Amino acid sequence: MSSARPLGLFEGFGIELEYMIVDRCSLAVLPISDKVLEEAGGELIGEVEMGALSWSNELVLHVIELKTNGPAPKLAGLADSFAADVRRINALLEPLGGRLMPGAMHPWMDPVREMRLWPHDNGPIYQAYDRIFGCRGHGWANLQSMHINLPFSGDAEFARLHSAIRLVLPLLPALAASSPVMDGRTTGLLDNRLEVYRHNQRRIPSIAAQVIPELVFSRAEYEERILRPMYRDIAAHDPQGVLQCEWLNSRGAIARFERSAIEIRVLDVQECPRADLAVASLVVAVVQALTEERWSALAAQQRWTVPPLERILLTAIRQGEDAVIDDREYLELFGLTGGSCRAGELWRRLAEAVLPPESEHRPALEIIFEKGTLARRLLTALDADPGMERLREIYGRLCDCLEDGEMFLG
Repeated sequence: MSSARPLGLFEGFGIELEYMIVDRCSLAVLPISDKVLEEAGGELIGEVEMGALSWSNELVLHVIELKTNGPAPKLAGLADSFAADVRRINALLEPLGGRLMPGAMHPWMDPVREMRLWPHDNGPIYQAYDRIFGCRGHGWANLQSMHINLPFSGDAEFARLHSAIRLVLPLLPALAASSPVMDGRTTGLLDNRLEVYRHNQRRIPSIAAQVIPELVFSRAEYEERILRPMYRDIAAHDPQGVLQCEWLNSRGAIARFERSAIEIRVLDVQECPRADLAVASLVVAVVQALTEERWSALAAQQRWTVPPLERILLTAIRQGEDAVIDDREYLELFGLTGGSCRAGELWRRLAEAVLPPESEHRPALEIIFEKGTLARRLLTALDADPGMERLREIYGRLCDCLEDGEMFLG
């Protein structure tokens, strides 16, 4: 997200969606994103501008990313742009025997056997990650997410935005969990992507920390408390300094000072862009309400340390929308009174408070509120102990939902 001048709060929006490329018949991962980008761009490059959106590579060859081509002035209408480009990519993949699969994890991928790093242009960066951390694991090779980039201008706006995002992060799996299956089986967790993600850099704990960012509210403080310790800790493993950039930070929300934005990274990708943009719209509206102190003062928001927020996050990773939030003071930050509340019910109440009844995103959100997160709907559709035949059937339907721009109803 960049522009001629730093955008102020909520003056622009950056959305990034990651999708798996899979074999049309077997649904096994298909490592051909370089072929797609070469076909689209006329040469082998890592990013191709396609009008309103750009397509780009990721760490591994079976994942491709679609993102806004710079900050979009509004979220309305973006779902149609993403859906159109999904169809364009699927058209390029068809003669190659592939198609796109949504959802935050491939349900039976074996990353040790099947992972192939992107070997082109940014290859040295990915090779450095692989050498230091070993990327043949789910937390590296098998995860797809939506990123939301929100701009700020100066320390005062950064402080408001960072404070609000920190408070919303623990609730995001209760709205967007879509990864209940890993290694061909259900695990009991609704958000396996986040569970593996939070452990994937444990060799250098300062990089991801506890996923919830620390209490820092200025650029100088952020650089002192978050960035410099990371650079110091990785230096012995990265003598050429390949990874010593702010994108090394793997918390659930990271400050991108180079483009004056905060990037939210906790959201599982959904079954189609209509669902992703509905989730993004609600998340952004709640963050904006917090920055405007609609329910709680900035001073109250900035008192929250990492441990109580992490406890809520871990519960939501396990239980999704059924997670019970029983911290009265936390609920009061969002204008709710009472001793406890299901996370799904909290999201429903927040949607009623911040989204107009005529919002284009309400129909998709109502499906999430009525039938559960995508993870819950997948579990409903799968048997308790699904075999490969059933997994292929259900995830084939998920691919159809992406192609057709439809919600998965279970």
